[in-house]
Amino acid sequence: MSDPHPARAGDREDKRTFLQKLAEFIHPGPDSKEELIESLAEAEDNDVINSESRVMLEGVIRMSDMSAGDVMVAAPRMDMIDIDAVFDDILYLVIDTAHSRFPVYEGDRENIIGILMAKDLLKLQRAPELNLRALLRPAVFVPESKGLNDLLREFRGNRNHLAIVIDEFGRTAGLITIEDVLEQIVGEIEDEFDIADDEGDIFGLSDQTYRVSGDTPVERVADAFGVSLVPSDAEQDFDTVGGLIAHEMGHVPKRGETHQIAGLNFLVLHTKAGAVKWFKVSPVGAPGKGSSPRLG
Repeated sequence: MSDPHPARAGDREDKRTFLQKLAEFIHPGPDSKEELIESLAEAEDNDVINSESRVMLEGVIRMSDMSAGDVMVAAPRMDMIDIDAVFDDILYLVIDTAHSRFPVYEGDRENIIGILMAKDLLKLQRAPELNLRALLRPAVFVPESKGLNDLLREFRGNRNHLAIVIDEFGRTAGLITIEDVLEQIVGEIEDEFDIADDEGDIFGLSDQTYRVSGDTPVERVADAFGVSLVPSDAEQDFDTVGGLIAHEMGHVPKRGETHQIAGLNFLVLHTKAGAVKWFKVSPVGAPGKGSSPRLG
């Protein structure tokens, strides 16, 4: 027999007790994003969520106020391919940078005509008669003001993982990838050059040179190699060897560039977001020779 007084839909859906409703009335939810972030910190303190969850949720909240211009790789640091470059030069760039996608330009770097997938170069090796231009995929352009939430939605929807960022005058401001966006939520996504913090920062290589992390403290490098790393400008003070080398070179170092200081040769192996991730270090004039650094 059916109920002669059926409950309204709203009554059936609201299963909170009177005490729960009263508690929510006395303690309303956060009124701002900063209050919400503080609530997440309290939830972690009370073991409601773990630290990893809190960091990710905070990233999602903060990302809502960020735009493509906030996290893009600036135009001067973009690794690009000239459509008229010879195959060997293109292959060297692909191997050296280890990117999977490259903006391709014709004539001027502002004239971006498409995106080359690194894997598509295999087609040229198997069929040399193919034209590089035929392998290009359409480039996606977004304004600097593009919100990261909207951009992530578009990346997922159109399966593009890279977009060219343009400024208000229509000039290339930089590029942004889906990895750049996701890192705002989950933190830096490790690649083959990344290591755990507790695994060290100076490594011996098979050719008896050494791989040194750019964020290694200057004192650590100086002590390991038994040298004095003093900046040319005595009034300057640097915490990391990457900052010191960048200052001495006078610009943001690029892959393949070298600099010599204190009898050591620093070769830039890998950069990311305008900072050196890894150097290859060897004694000047005698790579692989000389005393070994103290890694302990």
